[in-house]
Amino acid sequence: MPFDGLVMVAVCRELKEKITGARIEKIYQPLKEELTLLVSKPREKYRLLLSANASNARVHLTENNKPNPSTPPLFCMVLRKHLDGGHIHEIFQPGLDRVLYIKINTRDELGRPAVKTLIVEIMGKHSNIILVDKNNKIIDGIKRYSHSVSRYREVLPGRDYLAPPDQGKIMPVNLDEERFIDLVTSADLDTKLADILLKKFDGFSPCMCREIIHRAGLPGSITLNECGQYELSMLWQRFSDTCNKLSSNKFNPTMVLDRDGTPKEFAAFNLTQFQECEIKHGSMNFILDQFFTKKEHIEKLNSKKQSLLTIVKNEINRLKKKIPKYKKSLQEAARAEDYRLFGELLTANMHKLKKGMKKIELENYYDPELKKISIELNPQLTSSENVQSYFKKYTKAKNTASVVQEQLSQAKSDLQYLEAVENAIRQANTMFDLEETEQELISQQYLKPGKTDDGRKKKEKQRSTPKPLEFKSTDGFTILVGKNNRQNDYVTQRIAQPNDIWMHTKEIPGSHVVIRTGGSKVPDTTLEQAAVLAAYHSKARNSSTVPVDYTYIKYVRKPKGAKPGMVIYENQQTIYITPDEKLIRKLLQESYE
Repeated sequence: MPFDGLVMVAVCRELKEKITGARIEKIYQPLKEELTLLVSKPREKYRLLLSANASNARVHLTENNKPNPSTPPLFCMVLRKHLDGGHIHEIFQPGLDRVLYIKINTRDELGRPAVKTLIVEIMGKHSNIILVDKNNKIIDGIKRYSHSVSRYREVLPGRDYLAPPDQGKIMPVNLDEERFIDLVTSADLDTKLADILLKKFDGFSPCMCREIIHRAGLPGSITLNECGQYELSMLWQRFSDTCNKLSSNKFNPTMVLDRDGTPKEFAAFNLTQFQECEIKHGSMNFILDQFFTKKEHIEKLNSKKQSLLTIVKNEINRLKKKIPKYKKSLQEAARAEDYRLFGELLTANMHKLKKGMKKIELENYYDPELKKISIELNPQLTSSENVQSYFKKYTKAKNTASVVQEQLSQAKSDLQYLEAVENAIRQANTMFDLEETEQELISQQYLKPGKTDDGRKKKEKQRSTPKPLEFKSTDGFTILVGKNNRQNDYVTQRIAQPNDIWMHTKEIPGSHVVIRTGGSKVPDTTLEQAAVLAAYHSKARNSSTVPVDYTYIKYVRKPKGAKPGMVIYENQQTIYITPDEKLIRKLLQESYE
């Protein structure tokens, strides 16, 4: 992970300046493997986050205030017992290890002065937070494990604390060029330079190793075999530059974001290898807080999406299985008149029927040409029973037709609705949008209301005003886009005026799009841009030549009893358009300038 030894040096330096001498006011454990310490100095308060989560292990100051469980976990109560009211005396990091020691002056059970140390180990799935006493005895750890889990050490109350095992890497500072090149060239010739740096030198993450290769002007995939004296010299210069900045505490904490705002990397120094990404700078603690806040938001968003998608997809699959059955029932019901005819012909020819017959051919006296009809018989039934069998089939088919037709129409409508919901969930990018969709599914009885930690049903949140997307076309027209069915209804039924233009992808789940005309004629440019928005915010986002219907709002209506987002429309025209993400981004940017 990018939280390497260099990042820990930068964090440690900032924490020393800010919270050394601070008093521990409160201790919380909002998540299973995460702690929050509220610490204060005169006129200053800080929130220190410590996490031993396998994918998000870290330590830094944070602005986030996460909700806490009603009953504190055991480790949290242990820390409160030993550290509440204590003062942070010293913060240090051994070498370039991803381990932080926080020494705290506190008191023992008898009120005597005592020193306890909180040790934060950032080691991926082996990360831990451990409290030890002055004799280096473990008081407790946020993760406990015995020798059955780790042969190297136990993390259990009363055991001696052992530091994580040495990785056998070289401390990168105070090296000269000759020693550096000897270490690099001792690797196998087909090994990538970035991998050599990672395996040989302490404190460097894969990202920082690639950064040094990039700064040296070398290809990222270059191997030792492809290096001559020049390449090794350039590598040494960039490596020593970084080490010199490390020694003099000249950090430049950096965060890299993808185009869509997804956090990609962070480092204690500037990252020049990401040319087409958004780069942000700040203090190391600020960068870490921003990075993991965004990362956790995306993880939470994706988890919520997956949860809702599972429910919706199960319902969609159920309907897709039902619809063919309904169609088959209708096909059978369509034979009702045949069954009636067979029954009448058999009645008129009872004298020709004998038990054991499998079929009979009879003249159809309803046919002017008296053509013969072949009628299947059940050889196990008597003549009378075969006749009654066809009349029963006729009655059943006749009664079934109207019921099944209604069930089929409802199933198709439900499928159309759920596919629109599925599209809204997949394209949602905020928890607010997902929560709106969740409430919609609850109201439509696809989902039961959730429960609080104490088992009580959650109260439905007060319904706030929907927040559809708003764009400005290059001609200055406002374009509204609903991101889910509630917003679609709001845009179409509440905001739009009769002469506004309404758009939707033709027979494809997607958003309602409204051009606010203000009574003016809408130029083709605006019409095309709105169509792009409709196509982009639909299931056909990644397709080309997407059909988009458009008409005036006065020709759009919601049938009585229809599900959210469902409308019917007329007098439409169709435009074919290809979604253009660059145009979407440009319109969104211009809308907020």
